[in-house]
Amino acid sequence: MSKENQKEENAVNESYRQKPKVAVYVCHCGGNISDVIDVKRVAAELSKYPNVAISREYAFMCSSTGQDFVVDDIKNNGINRVVIAACSPFLHELTFRGALNRAGLNPYLYEHVNIREQSSWVHKNDKEGATLKAISLVKAGVEKILRQDPLNSIRVEALHSVAVIGAGIAGLRAALSCAENGLDVTIIEKSDSIGGNLRRSGNIYPTGEKASSIPENLSKKVLSMKNVKIYTQAEISFVGGYVGNFQLNVKKSDGNFEKVKAGAIIVATGFNHYIPHEGEYGWKKSTFVLTLPQFNELLEQSAGSEIEIEGKKIKSVAFMHCVGSRQIDGIDKPGKNGKVNDYCSRICCTAIIHSANRLKEKFPYVDVFDIYTDMRTYGMHHEKYYKDASKNDVIFFRRPLEERPVVEIGSDSIKIKTKDVLTMNEEMEIEADVLVLGTGIVPNDISDLVEYLKLPRGSDSFLQEVHPKLRPVEVSNNGIFIAGTAQGPMDVMETLQAANTAAVKAAALLSSPDIPLDPFVAVVDEDKCTGCGLCLAECSYSGALTMMEKEVNGKKKKVAVVNPALCKGCGACVAVCEPRAINVAGWTLDQFDAMVEAIAKE
Repeated sequence: MSKENQKEENAVNESYRQKPKVAVYVCHCGGNISDVIDVKRVAAELSKYPNVAISREYAFMCSSTGQDFVVDDIKNNGINRVVIAACSPFLHELTFRGALNRAGLNPYLYEHVNIREQSSWVHKNDKEGATLKAISLVKAGVEKILRQDPLNSIRVEALHSVAVIGAGIAGLRAALSCAENGLDVTIIEKSDSIGGNLRRSGNIYPTGEKASSIPENLSKKVLSMKNVKIYTQAEISFVGGYVGNFQLNVKKSDGNFEKVKAGAIIVATGFNHYIPHEGEYGWKKSTFVLTLPQFNELLEQSAGSEIEIEGKKIKSVAFMHCVGSRQIDGIDKPGKNGKVNDYCSRICCTAIIHSANRLKEKFPYVDVFDIYTDMRTYGMHHEKYYKDASKNDVIFFRRPLEERPVVEIGSDSIKIKTKDVLTMNEEMEIEADVLVLGTGIVPNDISDLVEYLKLPRGSDSFLQEVHPKLRPVEVSNNGIFIAGTAQGPMDVMETLQAANTAAVKAAALLSSPDIPLDPFVAVVDEDKCTGCGLCLAECSYSGALTMMEKEVNGKKKKVAVVNPALCKGCGACVAVCEPRAINVAGWTLDQFDAMVEAIAKE
């Protein structure tokens, strides 16, 4: 730790030595709390509680004005403990720690009590009960903070290098940004080349440029950087370490292993197109049933005045939306994971209409039908594609979400039977030479990587960021960021923006010689430790706990030793320690006892 950091932490710890003076702040949360809980009553009750010097309520404690109340009370009224009763700490814990830090108080002498999710939202029909519960929870928070020691951030040395997993446009963009910020970069790609899904023919919207030009330009720039190393035909077989010092074992195509060290990891593993199951809307029952990527390839390869398949001149094409997206349990067939894809793939509508317009531009004689569920041309100026399609005489049919069109494969044509919401659910029969399935986006299979990195996934199996506004592209594991369609369906522009965001966050994290980590990790009382080893058997994090022979009070004994950089503070070791020799800093057993006692008294 630098001298400047040490001085700063010494300064914010000084007030701890004084008699506890607790300030309680109860947030209205814009009605999310105050519509159910009597916040004025909560504040009034807490003002009478022992060691509470100030108790206030305010509409939005997370606002700059709300934070100023906290800062001013610390500076002007000698407050040295803070309790915030508000929404989930998941959202604003860092916000209030920052306020304490600005006021010169140790940022960990603060307790966040969740009275929104744990009280107002779950007791909307019992306002009196919700209020009483909130009072109990806040009193428990006061008891906990009274027993809180000032904690200092754990600091770990940071390697100024980044490992980027995946070499599609997200991975290449993230790697280039990191390299331009002076970081050493290693790109790990499982296929034999870089560029990802855009290594294809055709143009992209809204720029109209060739799809392949984007990965080609990025590849040239990345390959020109001296501080970038690329492994292709490589797979990750193991990931260890922690933020600032990760180690990845990379298995190369010839069977050799390479060890890659990195201070941060960017996961840019991309997406795949949904593959219909056999028979789904005629898939694999006819060569005239194509997925949208297949049709786009055919369209770009078709020259002259006609478009043909197997020598047959195509005179009519029908596009089907939402194939593999917005599926419904009991109607659609589940995938290998036993789930249906109930999410919207977002970009399919615009992609389909873009292809329909392209088809009409090249072959105006072709009749085009579009069978959609809801039209979602959400991007800037993307609505123009829809309007242009109407001008190009594309005929639209809006099918009900809960009913699936029936596809019949004939010898000369394909018949699609569906209801049309636009004509009051009239039964329609559409006849076309070709049926194009607008397949959705699914995440690539990265099960091994998810296990190695303990990556969080949503119900849709895409990787999940902590919070889209407060901590975008970050996962709950420190030092790991996600970029592009590994996180969810995105178009090209969104993918590149997300990749840049991940790169900037990685560069910011590694901008200093060391990285501060939360101090909520296991702490061993060596006097009480018997060396039984039960804690090691319970720990899920390799290397977080070890047994070591040490001299304690003049005698050698085996004791548990914690690696704070690897410990996640889960408390599993605490639960099995009979002599109570292990505690989690900031969440000690004594604090829990006091909280339970405070609640039991109510």
